[in-house]
Amino acid sequence: MSWIVEHWPKSTIFLAVYVTILLFLFVFNENIYLFLIWIQVPIYWLHEFEEYILPGGFPEYFNENVLKSRQGEWPLSKKHSFWINIPIIYIAFPVSAILAGIIDISIGIWVAYFSILNALFHVRLRITQGYNPGFYISAILNIPIGLFTVIYFYINDAITIRSHIIGLIIAIILQGGLMVWGLKVLRGKVQQQQN
Repeated sequence: MSWIVEHWPKSTIFLAVYVTILLFLFVFNENIYLFLIWIQVPIYWLHEFEEYILPGGFPEYFNENVLKSRQGEWPLSKKHSFWINIPIIYIAFPVSAILAGIIDISIGIWVAYFSILNALFHVRLRITQGYNPGFYISAILNIPIGLFTVIYFYINDAITIRSHIIGLIIAIILQGGLMVWGLKVLRGKVQQQQN
């Protein structure tokens, strides 16, 4: 398990390229709505590649610059990063996209909203504290493609307003939970140690 925790981000670039090719070959011409949901997955893997591999260092950046920890690998650890990303990006994103194709396309809209919200956090950090790992993909892909997806769904009445609201609420709950945990719980640990 420790090997996976250490090395999982290395898979992101390969998965992103491979899945993007498959999506253009088999989904793009068949169902543009499903394509727009699915494309959020490899885009987010590219985002993670920037965060953890090239240039990498997001946990250390977050610990030192946001939480003001004197220890680069604490309190946000590689293990935390694994357990944040795997359930949401590697499981919930693809499962939602699969269900969007099988049951109802509205099931997947939350992934676009989540991608936008998380990317906006990186933009906020960029404005207040300078470059942070994940910012470029956030600005170049997550926000534009996420917004395009939401707007395209809206102007084409692909899903109901109620479905948009539910998707947005799910994204807010997930991103909000991560923010509370990161900015309150982990920051509290740092402050406790420094007192």
